[in-house]
Amino acid sequence: MTDYLLLQLADYGVALLFIVTFSSCLAAPVPASLLMLTAGAFVASGDLSATTVMASALAGAVLGDQAGYTLGKYGRSGLFAYLDNRPKRARLLERAEIMATRYGGWGVFFSRWLVAPLGPYVNFAAGIAGHSRIKFFLWGIAGETVWVTLYISLGYGFSANIGAVAEYAADISGLLAGLTLMMASGIWLLRALRPVGRSIKKL
Repeated sequence: MTDYLLLQLADYGVALLFIVTFSSCLAAPVPASLLMLTAGAFVASGDLSATTVMASALAGAVLGDQAGYTLGKYGRSGLFAYLDNRPKRARLLERAEIMATRYGGWGVFFSRWLVAPLGPYVNFAAGIAGHSRIKFFLWGIAGETVWVTLYISLGYGFSANIGAVAEYAADISGLLAGLTLMMASGIWLLRALRPVGRSIKKL
């Protein structure tokens, strides 16, 4: 299916990108990130417009998030029945519920791009838990903007080597997660050492 979608991108770029990003936010098994990489390469070659590519991908993602939230809020019984026979997806929803509850808006934000596999399930979990739709929307659109901009920009910047970039696309989220963890650890360490520094000065 991935090869077929990539072939269709040149002819149905904007509409296809909207449909795929929308579907990905409902946990459909579609290669949204890879498609955005390729769309970025098409922008670099002049085959697609940067404005329409960004707008269609972002609109699909944001509306998909809202659809997932609504499904979780009003269709939870059907959602649970669907997940009963799919233990892997059920475990993802459990992890998403923990993330949405523990980290709130930041959990929504980072699940859009940093831990993207959890993203659709955070949508469901936020709806199930009855989180504020306005806050969910604002945090979601911020995270989706990062996701869309990141992958389209990578495709644009590495259009000459798009095959190599696509091959390692799955590792991008892991790299970003590692960098974020390293930065968070550094901030924690600085805060932890601050009282020690004050004590030394008093001596």
